[in-house]
Amino acid sequence: MVEWITSKGLTDYDAAVAEMETRVAAIRSGEAAEAVWLVEHPPLYTAGTSADAGDLLAPNRFPVHATGRGGQYTYHGPGQRVAYVMLDLTERGRDVRAFVHQLEAWIIATLAEFGVTGERREGRVGIWIPRPEKAPLPDGSPREDKIAAIGIRLRRWVSFHGISINLEPDLEHFSGITPCGIQGHGVTSLVDLGLPVTMDDLDLALHRAFIATFG
Repeated sequence: MVEWITSKGLTDYDAAVAEMETRVAAIRSGEAAEAVWLVEHPPLYTAGTSADAGDLLAPNRFPVHATGRGGQYTYHGPGQRVAYVMLDLTERGRDVRAFVHQLEAWIIATLAEFGVTGERREGRVGIWIPRPEKAPLPDGSPREDKIAAIGIRLRRWVSFHGISINLEPDLEHFSGITPCGIQGHGVTSLVDLGLPVTMDDLDLALHRAFIATFG
């Protein structure tokens, strides 16, 4: 059984990483069950293992945390649901690519509960929303906005870090970075798309979609 944990209020980022490290070790030793941990963080930027310093546009705006997850720069803050996923891939096929694909499918299924069509894009991490009502990019390509990010790390085949979905964060806060190193496209949220979704609504959808995706 996967344990679901929800933290109220804002969770300190360094404390969250320390808690994940402890839980991953316990899962690997057989002393704890797999877990999904739902949190919100105060405003901050994180730098993944592929982060380019040039993508940090406002280095003094919010705290910046170097982290061992994959990916580049991302933003966390109030109104964004972060789901830390601590699963034992030894029991789930030891296939990192398939695992990331499952995480994407989980997000897509969650968004579908609200009538939102999230899509994958080759060469772009995360889940994207086509915005045909917005002006195209200067090169003529259609505008797309990112609604969810993915960044994981494995330790002896146990995963940690995870996903984030924008419910109602301050989207202007993303302007301090080039999110995930991708220029041109924007960032959106469920509320920005006109959906009056609460965090409880999102959490329930995440739980249902997780069971459908991961079993």
